[in-house]
Amino acid sequence: MPNTSRLASSKEPPMTPRRILSIVTALMLGASVSAHAATIQITMENLVISPAEASAKVGDTIEWINKDIFVHTATARNGDWDVTMPPKKTVSLVLKKAGMIDYYCRFHPNMKATLAVAP
Repeated sequence: MPNTSRLASSKEPPMTPRRILSIVTALMLGASVSAHAATIQITMENLVISPAEASAKVGDTIEWINKDIFVHTATARNGDWDVTMPPKKTVSLVLKKAGMIDYYCRFHPNMKATLAVAP
């Protein structure tokens, strides 16, 4: 027969309304932060950026997927980023500020695209 006297005598602090509110608030804040971030995939293949126009929000992650056998870059004309992608590799970047960002590949300047980043 199991010893239940230890379980019965266990004293845990009561769940006060204030404590419950703190727990619920923490859970809601944690859920709202992760629920808004997205991952946007942009592919570089056959010397073309696809999609050529994409939308994202600050905090989202951009995944540039290089399917070519060439090195590519995603170089923002405003200087926000300059990402180098080896052949057949994926590179990620978290967006830190809003704006309309034109970018291109430094090695293949005809590869151009625009990323609209909302706050």
